[in-house]
Amino acid sequence: MDIKNIDIDFSTIKLVVSDMDGTLLNDNHEVSPRFFKQFKKLKALNIHFVAASGRQYHSLIEKLEPIKNQISIIAENGGMLQHDNELQALLKLSNTDVNRCIKTLRTLENAFIVLCSKHSAYIESDDIDFTSRLKEYYTAVKSVDDLTQLKSDEFLKIAVFHSESSEKHVYPHVKPLENDFQVIVSGQNWLDISHLHSNKAYALKKLLDKMGISSDQTLVFGDYNNDIDMMKLAKYSVAMKNAHPNVKRIAKFETHSNTNEGVEHILEQLIGSKY
Repeated sequence: MDIKNIDIDFSTIKLVVSDMDGTLLNDNHEVSPRFFKQFKKLKALNIHFVAASGRQYHSLIEKLEPIKNQISIIAENGGMLQHDNELQALLKLSNTDVNRCIKTLRTLENAFIVLCSKHSAYIESDDIDFTSRLKEYYTAVKSVDDLTQLKSDEFLKIAVFHSESSEKHVYPHVKPLENDFQVIVSGQNWLDISHLHSNKAYALKKLLDKMGISSDQTLVFGDYNNDIDMMKLAKYSVAMKNAHPNVKRIAKFETHSNTNEGVEHILEQLIGSKY
């Protein structure tokens, strides 16, 4: 794929969707000043922007503070959707689901569990390395003695952290859960378990229907396995140069890496085509 000349009919685009980590965020977990300038132009062109991430909603708001009330947000890998400043929890896990998954995860070595709800993330480990890494992705966190004793919240996802590789050390052990749950490797160190039908594509489809925008008018950027379904949903899908091989296989186009502002490179072409 030629990164410089991407054959997208930009005249049709009404919605731009971007993953965050490894995509819009650089390796310092920052959104570039260039993007915020581009966002103003996208808004002037009546092109709506959606941030879609496995991150916690509160963490996404922190990263996109200057524009948080002007965009839509898909958080927790499709577990939550914010549009027109209305926050909605989508497909949820029951207490029985949560307890079953946690029982399995507790048998794994060096795997740390994060139970994600609409209001907070919950952990039961005080491991210093884990908790320090967690702060980057979850800003609302509560530590409890036993995750299975939590009853009065809306649980959207269970995230699992492994310091080396979630794909290698966690996924093989939880693969049997795929018959009943959505199990996805969402990053080098992360794996997510959620409702069987909950993913970024599910939330994006709800948003498209709500806004009256078609998949043919949608441009999606992503880098990891949890982006694949929503990239398949859109007519125009762009993989980052640093993307997982699975993502590059299904994406129609490729751009520069997240460290080289790959999203901004394509947005520059989109904006330029309108003026």
